[in-house]
Amino acid sequence: MQPISILVSGVSKSFKETHALKKINLDFSEGKMHGVIGPEGAGKTTLMRILLGLLKPQEGHIEYKEGGKIVSFEELRPHIAYMPSSQSLYPDLSIDEHLHFFKELYSLNKEDFKKIRENLLHITRLKNFVDRPAGKLSGGMYKKLGLMCALLRKPKAILLDEPTNGVDPISRREFWELLYSLLDQKILIIVTTSYMDEAERCSKVHLMEEGNVITAGSPSDLLETENVKSFDELFLKHSGESR
Repeated sequence: MQPISILVSGVSKSFKETHALKKINLDFSEGKMHGVIGPEGAGKTTLMRILLGLLKPQEGHIEYKEGGKIVSFEELRPHIAYMPSSQSLYPDLSIDEHLHFFKELYSLNKEDFKKIRENLLHITRLKNFVDRPAGKLSGGMYKKLGLMCALLRKPKAILLDEPTNGVDPISRREFWELLYSLLDQKILIIVTTSYMDEAERCSKVHLMEEGNVITAGSPSDLLETENVKSFDELFLKHSGESR
């Protein structure tokens, strides 16, 4: 499996009177950590659902590439993992029961599962909590379990919608460290967040507001070009210009 990239061209999506996306263009290049940053109502979740084929755009199209060659979404679907913003785990099932449940769901063989399970428990530091039910995990541990379940089938792209929302600062930092560890595997990572301070943790930032892309680029280049010290300042500078 070659590295995956995704190109969004002129995509629009409306829900009755609400224009969630307004002819946006985004380039999610392969093997990088892409941050889609913006407040609530920016269109981030709608974008993720369109990338996953859960929603259809009313205008524009999505282009998926594998190793630089255009392929259909159906070909890539088994290699794309998704972690939704809403709670999606079973509160009564333990960490280990979740992992075995997804093993069966993904039809993983016993040997592959054993290796992946051990590695994931190690990097998430959850090995000592495998018998704890998901409903009794802290917010940070719950998010780590969700990430583990998404990573079990070794995806080449992973889409995470607001993965650090409501998580304490220390757990947020640990979660980002987990994501960094995936970059060595050339995985395409797309993360949405409303925390402006997380923009600087990404390889490339796509700043959104009210269904528009305000600006995009590497964090350091954007801050230098715009002559600002933070993404809060950058967002305030451009807020309203895209409407």
